[in-house]
Amino acid sequence: MKDKLQKLNDRIKEAKLGGGQKRIDAQHNKGKLTARERIHFLLDPDSFEEIGMFVTHRSHDFGMENQKFLGDGVVTGYGTIQGRLVYVFSQDFTVFGGSLSETYAEKIVKIMDLAMENGAPVIGLNDSGGARIQEGVVSLGGYADIFYRNTVASGYIPQISAVMGPCAGGAVYSPAITDFILMVEQTSFMFVTGPNVVKTVTNEDVSSEDLGGAMAHATKSGVTHLTAPNDLVAIEQIKQLLSFMPQNCNEKAPDIAYEMKEEYRPKLLDILPPNPNQPYDMKAVIAEVVDEGSFFEIHKDFAENIVVGFARLAGKSIGVVGNQPMSLAGVLDVNSSKKGARFVRFCDSFNIPLLVFEDVPGFLPGTDQEWNAIIANGAKLLYAFSEATVPRVTVITRKAYGGAYDVMNSKHIGADFNYAWPTAEIAVMGARGASEIIFRKEIKAAEDPVAKLVEKEAEYAEKFAHPYRAAARGFIDEVIRPDETRRKLIKAFSVLENKKVIRPKKKHGNIPL
Repeated sequence: MKDKLQKLNDRIKEAKLGGGQKRIDAQHNKGKLTARERIHFLLDPDSFEEIGMFVTHRSHDFGMENQKFLGDGVVTGYGTIQGRLVYVFSQDFTVFGGSLSETYAEKIVKIMDLAMENGAPVIGLNDSGGARIQEGVVSLGGYADIFYRNTVASGYIPQISAVMGPCAGGAVYSPAITDFILMVEQTSFMFVTGPNVVKTVTNEDVSSEDLGGAMAHATKSGVTHLTAPNDLVAIEQIKQLLSFMPQNCNEKAPDIAYEMKEEYRPKLLDILPPNPNQPYDMKAVIAEVVDEGSFFEIHKDFAENIVVGFARLAGKSIGVVGNQPMSLAGVLDVNSSKKGARFVRFCDSFNIPLLVFEDVPGFLPGTDQEWNAIIANGAKLLYAFSEATVPRVTVITRKAYGGAYDVMNSKHIGADFNYAWPTAEIAVMGARGASEIIFRKEIKAAEDPVAKLVEKEAEYAEKFAHPYRAAARGFIDEVIRPDETRRKLIKAFSVLENKKVIRPKKKHGNIPL
């Protein structure tokens, strides 16, 4: 028995060593943690249970039969984060560059199947050069097995992907299907084809960082939702993300104990500038309304004219969507519509109520927007809100113009409560533009056209540029003082807690992708 135990200890030591100490040391020199270190910092102490530690590949081509490492380049298992069950796989770049083999894929598939069967989140710590070319189509089949499970699991259990090294070729599509992607600055990359292939095919000279680095995907493509300066910060972001989510679609996110206090927020009385054309920071409004320090922004550097993120209101998890007047005056465009729609659909999938702050002058005009399908992309956000059955509450702080008024969670598309501040302007368009159209002949015939325009602009504003006409029709439930917004929202979400919506039975809708 002692000999067998010693052999077991030796094998465990061999498996945990991965691709060899020299390679591990080289990884550390780049500021990266090893696959096992990442799991160690991610999970609660002593909670990790490994599955498949002694698995090796089955390839016999190109001398591979003489190159075998226990675990075959991916560490898989389960454990807890803040006491809640999660399943995790961590790719090991020190073993064949983290490349995916048949057995490697089988280990990940097994973890995903267990997560589905037990209703718990899956976290992938990605660090892979792509398919293991020595195995040919077998490795490609392994990727497809993973993609299929990502798709089946979508909307049933949360899926989070942290890209903590290279993620190339087929390796990028599994993270792309998951709910959230995190990337580490300077050490992680995502691209379907790397710089060398790009150079060969298009003759473009581009670095890995510029082509598919963290900031490229955070600001230009919008592929990544969060970036971190190092592995440890990325791991803390994963934990924070999970704290707002339920284990699966049949549960609700965990609450934090909260004792009701004085819920008025006087700072909101002075947060809007006197000039309605002057911008202000919607994040400041959000910070005043939600629980102190609880707002966790998603997609911070992409489509900044809309703000999305998680927060807590009286200890309960909510999703927040808000137009941002500090960027493009808060208009909706192609990217902001896609960003908002994706976030709304995630929240609806996992029973997270939605709070919308609206200050939108309309959709961004121009050939660039039209030719890049603002119609179809704007419809994505409209569809996402209309489809959502979770509690939905809107607060109109200032402008709510045109079709964008409808899209931003209006009463007409199923919002439960719609509030407006006294400063709200709900109309087809701004007073000046409307006056120029409606009173064009009068203005043109006037002795002083400029003075006449000012007069008619004031007339139109008096009649339409306020929330009371909409309130009279029931489109707005209540016009509220800004300082009582938080108190109103706590009560609103409280009475909506057991909301149930019965929709027509169907396979699924056809969102305008």
